[in-house]
Amino acid sequence: MFALVDCNNFYASCERVFNPILQGKPVAILSNNDGCVIARSDEAKNLGLPMGAPAFKYKSFFKANKVHAFSSNYPLYGDMSSRVMKILEQFTPDVEVYSIDEAFLQFKGFEHYKLEAYGHDIRNRVLKWTGIPTCVGIAPTKALCKIANKIARKFPKETGGVYVIDTEEKRIKALKWTSIDNVWGIGHALHKRLAQKQIKTAYDFVQLPDLWVRKTFSITEWKLKKDLEGISKIDMDQVKNKRAIATTRSFETTLTDLGDLKERISTFASSCAEKLRRQNSSCHMLVVFLRSDRFKTNTEQYRASTMVSIPFPTDSSLVLSSSAVRAISSIYKKGIHYKKAGVILTGIVPTHNHQLQMFAHEDARHKPLMHAIDRVNKKYNAPKLKLANQDLTRTWKMRQEHLSPQYTTNLKDIITVQCQKKPAKR
Repeated sequence: MFALVDCNNFYASCERVFNPILQGKPVAILSNNDGCVIARSDEAKNLGLPMGAPAFKYKSFFKANKVHAFSSNYPLYGDMSSRVMKILEQFTPDVEVYSIDEAFLQFKGFEHYKLEAYGHDIRNRVLKWTGIPTCVGIAPTKALCKIANKIARKFPKETGGVYVIDTEEKRIKALKWTSIDNVWGIGHALHKRLAQKQIKTAYDFVQLPDLWVRKTFSITEWKLKKDLEGISKIDMDQVKNKRAIATTRSFETTLTDLGDLKERISTFASSCAEKLRRQNSSCHMLVVFLRSDRFKTNTEQYRASTMVSIPFPTDSSLVLSSSAVRAISSIYKKGIHYKKAGVILTGIVPTHNHQLQMFAHEDARHKPLMHAIDRVNKKYNAPKLKLANQDLTRTWKMRQEHLSPQYTTNLKDIITVQCQKKPAKR
């Protein structure tokens, strides 16, 4: 059996943990630079606040409906996610972190457990230890426990936040209840193709012949179909290193000067290099891109990108930064108001297990230097050591006018409680 544990309105719930007056009130979380709505509480959804709503257009809406808007607080959300996942590991050794707010659990050897009660134990412990509400869906396959989780979330009073698909009757009923566009793994394009065949529900999908599904679509869709039939074909994923690493940012203000762009792109490349080293990987290709401000329709629009091939795998900030700076110089166009740029690393291989080059290799001094830089920056939890072409004082300052404190990751923001001793009774 499998379980999917999903945190309810995770970003909004994180804000509520440390600000209880937000309970029962509409909460909206804004994207980087307070651009648009990326998360909503149930109360905000019920008001009709759409996902992706531009914040500047909805200021009056927020005020009229008393919506509490917060800037994205990713240090807080990331730490709370880590706490939740560590709790889940106490219930089974087989945990697949699927996203920041959900994880799959596999129950091997739990045949004699009452899994519904076990699901409530999971939910209650996460709530008690972190303050984050969750829903738990349990079923014989990953695709089915996705549906079970949706049922638990849709009918909290009837299910208590936990739903188990453990009979054929429940499976059929759940499949008939689930529209095809809400099935895990069914994207927009596939949904359109299935709609042409009058496939409206998950139950309709599993009625299709296996051979036709494999021939018309692919092995992936066939595995999904078998999973929905209760035959497990989608395995638990093992922890893998990322195949691509990116650092992209929108600037606080538009930039036009090449020197400013070089400084930013060097910083982005250094950040990517640090992420590489963290997972003991190297790369031999990088992509650099530039974007103009698409909202300034009265200015010239420009989008450009270029790929750079490095003759040897590297994790050196020096090599990657210099390559990125050369790349951005080749695509820079004078007179453009640039709003966004980024660096993407590809061709990622293990640092200690890759094909060596006969004539091209990295300077041997880079490895100990990078190690020293990482050690110092980790000690101070900040980029104290930077490359010479980086601004020593500048950070990725974003517009965060509604940022809550970093309650769990910043000593200055930790909540303090002053207790008063009660006077002794006479």
